Amino acid sequence: MDIISRVMDLKTSLKQTRLKGKTIALVPTMGYLHDGHLALMRQAKMDHDLVVVSIFVNPLQFGPQEDYQVYPRDLNRDAELAAAAGVDILFTPLVGEMYPRGHQNMLTFVDVHALGERLCGVSRPDHFRGVATVVAKLFHIVEPDGAYFGQKDAQQVIVIERMVEDLNINVKVVAVPTVREADGLALSSRNIYLSSAERQAAQLLYKSLDLAKEKLGAGERDAAVIVSEMRRILAVEPLIKIDYISVSDPADLAEQKIIKKTALVALAAQIGRTRLIDNMIWRESAGVNSGADQFAG
Repeated sequence: MDIISRVMDLKTSLKQTRLKGKTIALVPTMGYLHDGHLALMRQAKMDHDLVVVSIFVNPLQFGPQEDYQVYPRDLNRDAELAAAAGVDILFTPLVGEMYPRGHQNMLTFVDVHALGERLCGVSRPDHFRGVATVVAKLFHIVEPDGAYFGQKDAQQVIVIERMVEDLNINVKVVAVPTVREADGLALSSRNIYLSSAERQAAQLLYKSLDLAKEKLGAGERDAAVIVSEMRRILAVEPLIKIDYISVSDPADLAEQKIIKKTALVALAAQIGRTRLIDNMIWRESAGVNSGADQFAG
């Protein structure tokens, strides 16, 4: 596996790959890799000839009071895991390489209006502008045939898919099912922040989604009832501070009152100093997708 930190070096290397007629996959990450990331890499390796994994903790997507400075980083560990997963190139740019004039001096952004302002966008108002901007930059640098994201970040997938459609970017966005712990907790690099008590509390997030699945399977279609039942599950744990629970249309993230054919059931909560998100896609004809099937936003 090659480790490349400069944009021009990566472009030069990938140009040779394309001249050989090979396809390229991109897996964008912020590092501190876990089995969820590795699942993306393995799927990308199955689908394409060459896999590029980027590791870049992007300052544009962090708010002023968020955890940018302390976000977990371990490049040596990440490199070992990526190599074992069959990754061909690890792209590890510094902030100055991605933002030559400094990220504070950026004048050009990609802002997917409405989609980036709902759900997590309410409490993190510039987050998805930062995400869309850095992913657009990575798409231009790598020019991948396919780009792989985790279903856990369902809103991110929807935002990126719309950006690709609106800007005619020639890449296929692939979402890979959420990878979970045995008790259902979605894998996240931020799980490392959780104390033992907080880790125990965090399993209720998935339990609330599981209850929503049960209610939907029994025929409940009133979104307010679903949200109320999920809140009831989470309210028993004082360590959990709910940011939002949402039942929305996966196409545009508009809130649903009466659930019809498809719904994104999503939540975000603060547990101690850690903000966690989770979701499931429910489809009337196929039942529930809580990480077992391909996401279809």
